[in-house]
Amino acid sequence: MDKRQYTCCFTGHRDIPSGREKEIWLRVNVRLQQLLHQGVRYFGVGGALGFDTLAAENLLALRNYDNRIKVILVLPFYGYQNKWTPKQRARAAHIEKHADKVVYCCSSPSRSAFLIRDRHLVDNSAYCIGYCTRNFGGTAYTMRYAMHAGLQVWNISGCDINLSSQPGNFSF
Repeated sequence: MDKRQYTCCFTGHRDIPSGREKEIWLRVNVRLQQLLHQGVRYFGVGGALGFDTLAAENLLALRNYDNRIKVILVLPFYGYQNKWTPKQRARAAHIEKHADKVVYCCSSPSRSAFLIRDRHLVDNSAYCIGYCTRNFGGTAYTMRYAMHAGLQVWNISGCDINLSSQPGNFSF
């Protein structure tokens, strides 16, 4: 069974403005409730700090009230969080322990592993919720890639940015 039509991925910046997490999640939740009403049940999250962590933790909390929600953690490679602080690694371990599925896109570290992770999230989804405040970088690339792949894409940052340009290529 192709689960893409029932799947939404998340992408966003690692830097979330301090004190704005609740406001950002409320914006996400508006779209999330619409998707749940439509039958979307699978939610792919990239496992990075910032928006990914915010999305994963809130999805896991929401799953306590709606056990149809499935959280899929998509990581670029094994040991991805090794250089994080102990507190950051503890949060990541909690998410990984409670996720319904964990996918590792590559077996070893590389710059391309992040792009492969982002494409995996998009290629297995019909919807994308992002937090993007600038036209460059991995989040903007992922959102453009999602738009060009035909996903329904929402940027909940409130910023008017140009995501309609070509997804471009990263050089590795």
